[in-house]
Amino acid sequence: MSKEYNISVIPGDGTGPEVVAEGIKVLETVASKLDFSLNFNPYNLGGEHFKATGEILPDNILEKLSKSDAIYLGAIGHPDVKPGILEKGILLKLRFYFDQYINLRPVKLYEGVDTPLKGKGPDDIDFVVVRENTEGLYAGAGGCLKKGTLDEVAIQESINTRKGVERCIRYAFEYCRKRNKRKKLTLCGKTNVLTFAFDLWERAFNEVAEEYPDIETDYAHVDAICMWMVKNPEWFDVIVTDNMFGDIITDLAAMIQGGMGIAAGANINPQGISMFEPIGGSAPKYTGKNIINPIAAISAAQIMLETLGESKASSWIEEGVIKVLRDDLKNVGAGKMGYSTQEVGDLVADYIKGKNGKS
Repeated sequence: MSKEYNISVIPGDGTGPEVVAEGIKVLETVASKLDFSLNFNPYNLGGEHFKATGEILPDNILEKLSKSDAIYLGAIGHPDVKPGILEKGILLKLRFYFDQYINLRPVKLYEGVDTPLKGKGPDDIDFVVVRENTEGLYAGAGGCLKKGTLDEVAIQESINTRKGVERCIRYAFEYCRKRNKRKKLTLCGKTNVLTFAFDLWERAFNEVAEEYPDIETDYAHVDAICMWMVKNPEWFDVIVTDNMFGDIITDLAAMIQGGMGIAAGANINPQGISMFEPIGGSAPKYTGKNIINPIAAISAAQIMLETLGESKASSWIEEGVIKVLRDDLKNVGAGKMGYSTQEVGDLVADYIKGKNGKS
């Protein structure tokens, strides 16, 4: 009997619906070739919905999403909606509600994709960032006094619990072992200045490390991580860090792997419902032009299948992405690919259609 998965789809804003459509096309293609099925349930959330109704993410939608096996997100961000409203009301709310405490960001330079790093190639840029996703500065603790006056005080507190820190670190060790490449885990922090928060991170890291003697461990300040990510990206295998630092270094990482257009990520609850998304945002200036690169959304779908346990299907999608980036696209930039958005999706789907064998 074939497995069946219920996938909630939030196409979102801007070019989100365009790239999600190509991801679904690829997912349906690989599912038809292998022994599982996918039921897609779309939800109209984002800027247009907010403008029309005043709703951001109603509780009844959360209840429906709770019945999913995974959430597939296109993009959030609308030029007519003040920044922060949709991001907090949808992205952060989903992460916190479903306790998606891991943000997973593979950073891989594929053959045929240019990197701004001189002399570096695919063998040099292949690492993963594990970012804590529900605590830190993004927990929303703090407040403001005497706003708008010369005596204004703004406080934003970084919340780090032993439970939250340890479960993130433990996930990173397990992921590093499963990845089975260099088997090196680097803690990214700022122990010389943020002495309370990163004392906790460092102690937890060192204590958990004793359970993983097969994993080499390392530590680096976040500023050093940024320097070495540019100078020596080959030093890294898996990096684990807090919410804020992870947010920053993964954008730098996206640039060295070829840009936001091909960067994908996941918000993971290993025991619950996870959410998968391209990193590049809604790109409203390209909306409706059929020129945006869908590879990041397709790669997010690939990570989704891997997380659901459909490893063969996931590997087939990645093979298709590798082939298309290496052999077909002229460039990964919007309007520069030599193909339309839909045609790029077709190329990946056609590769999968040509595969033989059942799982």
